[in-house]
Amino acid sequence: MDFSKKGTARKQQYIKSASRKLATKASVTLFRLFLVCLVSIIIIGSYLGFGVLKGLADSAPSIDQINVAPTGFTTTIYDKDGNVIDTLADADSNRVYVEIKDIPKVLRNCFISIEDERFYQHNGIDMQGIFRAFFNGIKSGDFDQGASTITQQLIKNQVFNGGAENNILDRFIRKIQEQYLAIQLEQKLRKNQILEYYMNTINLGAGTHGVQTASRRYFDKDVSDLTLSEAAVIAAIAQSPTNMNPINHPDNNSQRRMQILDNMKRLNKCTEEEYKEAVADDVYSRIQSVTAEQDENSTYNSYFVDELIEQVIADLQAEKGYTYTQASNILYSGGLSIYTTLDSKVQSVLDNVYTNESYFPKMGTDSFWELTYALSIEKKSGKTVHYHTNDLLNYNHLTSAYFSSKKEAQKLIKDFKTAKVEAGDTILAEKTNLIIQPQSSMVIMDQHTGYVVGLIGGRGEKTGNRTLNRATNTTRQPGSTFKVLSTYLPALDSAGMTLASVIDDAPYKYPGTDRYVRNWNGENYEGLSTLRRAITRSMNIVTVKTLEKVTPQVGFDYLNKLGFTTLVDNMTSKTGKVYSDINLSLALGGITTGVSNLELTAAYAAVANGGVYSKPIFYTKILDHDNKVLLKKKTSVRQVMMESTAFLLTSAMEDVVKKGTGTMVNFQNLKMPIAGKTGTTSDYNDLWFAGYTPYYTACIWSGFDNNRSQTNKNYQKIIWRDVMEQIHKDYGLEPVPFTIPDSIVQRTICTKSGKLAVDGLCNKYEGGSTVATEYFAKNTEPTEKCDVHVKVSICTVSNKIANDFCPKATVKEKVLLSKDETSKTMDTPYILPKDTCNVHNAKNSGLPNIIPPPTPITTPPSGTPPVTTPPITTPPDNSNTGGTDDGNTDNGNNGTNNGTEEIYDPEFNYNYGH
Repeated sequence: MDFSKKGTARKQQYIKSASRKLATKASVTLFRLFLVCLVSIIIIGSYLGFGVLKGLADSAPSIDQINVAPTGFTTTIYDKDGNVIDTLADADSNRVYVEIKDIPKVLRNCFISIEDERFYQHNGIDMQGIFRAFFNGIKSGDFDQGASTITQQLIKNQVFNGGAENNILDRFIRKIQEQYLAIQLEQKLRKNQILEYYMNTINLGAGTHGVQTASRRYFDKDVSDLTLSEAAVIAAIAQSPTNMNPINHPDNNSQRRMQILDNMKRLNKCTEEEYKEAVADDVYSRIQSVTAEQDENSTYNSYFVDELIEQVIADLQAEKGYTYTQASNILYSGGLSIYTTLDSKVQSVLDNVYTNESYFPKMGTDSFWELTYALSIEKKSGKTVHYHTNDLLNYNHLTSAYFSSKKEAQKLIKDFKTAKVEAGDTILAEKTNLIIQPQSSMVIMDQHTGYVVGLIGGRGEKTGNRTLNRATNTTRQPGSTFKVLSTYLPALDSAGMTLASVIDDAPYKYPGTDRYVRNWNGENYEGLSTLRRAITRSMNIVTVKTLEKVTPQVGFDYLNKLGFTTLVDNMTSKTGKVYSDINLSLALGGITTGVSNLELTAAYAAVANGGVYSKPIFYTKILDHDNKVLLKKKTSVRQVMMESTAFLLTSAMEDVVKKGTGTMVNFQNLKMPIAGKTGTTSDYNDLWFAGYTPYYTACIWSGFDNNRSQTNKNYQKIIWRDVMEQIHKDYGLEPVPFTIPDSIVQRTICTKSGKLAVDGLCNKYEGGSTVATEYFAKNTEPTEKCDVHVKVSICTVSNKIANDFCPKATVKEKVLLSKDETSKTMDTPYILPKDTCNVHNAKNSGLPNIIPPPTPITTPPSGTPPVTTPPITTPPDNSNTGGTDDGNTDNGNNGTNNGTEEIYDPEFNYNYGH
């Protein structure tokens, strides 16, 4: 620097020069212009920014139109006593709502301490948190964490679908609208209401939504019982339901849990002792134990719940006008409360028996694993090849897909794949299904209410929800269980017949055909038999002859009144063949498509309930999420037979159990009255027992799904017996007789005529006494005396009516049967001879014997007017009849029935009277 006098003068001269002044002025002008531009930019930018923000805010949903309350709730199913038996929820609805007062303070504080510690101070957005998140974002490059308040998170989850945007711009727009709505929401709702909604909506991993469901899932306890340690675990999940899942990622969860505990301590939300106790808690071991137990006990919906779902969806469509989709959605996510008819005690007995393999035929001998298999392979050449079960069987030269063990089937599959899958091939799909056979189903109803109190639709492990339910969704031939309903019910109720009505059990052909009706016991024809005996002994010929008198149309109409929906009036197949169940095979259960176990149970329950049919129901009421009644169910009832008819059938079916084909169902340790009917079809494809006590009605079916014959013929009766006996024991039900209505009277009758017994005749019959006490509906009791028994003197040499020349030593007075015998039956040895002795006469005898003439044979007086019957036609091949007890018909859909009912009472003598 030049500080001399000259230098200083030059400097002053430069400063005062015109060029310098011009330069300075230009600089000042430019600076002013820069300031003006800068201010302008700031002002314009501010307006633009404000406009953008205002536009984004204006485009946000209206606060009055959005709903931040939780949607999608778990539906809860209760048994008849109000106990929870199951829940239903879709992927986003596994949620049980709890009010803020029921959420413990420790859990609320855990969430607040980690997610929004100034929750109770801010107005919806936390500016301090925003600045903190901004500077943290500059450091880490992540600008999407730490700034959202609980209010914003609630809006993000409920309004913006969780905030899953695809790009930064969309995320920025959502953030602005989220903050705008948060401020408005806080003006509309109280803080605790916002917190309540938040804690009930948040995804907390493992398919849980809301704190109550999470508490149940991870700790198997109610949310109100959570400790500080457990509350910190749940609060830690909120950041990332997947990565913070305490089951799959305990280390991640543990780190965030410690952060929560530290925050709780820092914010004075817990004491030092509580903090140390929580830190020391081995909470993750406890979670693993709970998880293991839940996994072990996890099951699919029961067969009862499966059918309940079907009925609820159908009722919502029919009564509320919902579409199928709407009905399904509200069922699985509407938070309904469904109060069912299920009796958990009854169902428990059913489940225990059906999971006990000792009740079923022995595996490898009478039980098997049925295999279905499919394999699709893309060969290395690009060609796709599909294999199925038959290919698997042919590979090993097998004729059946039944195996004695799973290992045997799995080895075959392994060998098959080894042979078929070559190097370079790709397996596109493979499906293996092994089902234990024979299968079984059972339905139990309270006949007085129509309530289904227990149901099981299959044997073995249930492998899915809404799978094949053999109690409700399959139809099988009912065999002899149909005799009571299709034939004897209308015979007693409207055809003028009684249990004492007599029909000849003798060789008989279906009208218009050459086909004989066969009894289950072959050609042991019993001759004149009452309807009671026919029911007790399950006699096919008498049953068919009875329906011929009743007419198949009348029998068909009664079955419709009993609630059967699978009967065929007139149906034409794709091949043009016409099917109808209105024929005589209906008497023996020979129908086109069979019946369901549920409908058969309901029909027998009508008999047990004094002739009143109650449509079976599975629930009584359904409440919506606000506890308002959505549906109310009352069973539909109707009188389908006279009360007297119901009792007469019950009385006859008591004999089935006491001394007929159903003796094995008698309780072993409890003398409980039981009425019921057995049923079998050809080769024992179907095994049934339908019966009831004064308390419950139950039907059981057993058989192979694909109609394989069975060699074990009795196990279904043992199951029925043990299930029903245990139920009656569990409830301490006292043995009481079936109620006899006032409309019933008793008479002493002859079982060969059905009329009043005559002393000295009916009780002295050579074939054994035929005197019995029988029940009748009033005004149907017999008034005439027996006219088929005749007392006559018989020559023991010729076995003909004695004449005047028969020696006294050869003459014996006998009571015989006056009957026109067309074929040999058990009556044949005791038929009154038509001829007089031709051995003794005047030439070869001594003095004539004075023998009173034979008792005159009188023609039976007219009694009840005959039943008028229209012509009966039976299809020659009877291919529409399905399973029947005569063994002469072709198979319908589910096999035929040769009537191979068995007597299990050793004291019951076929040749009675000897």
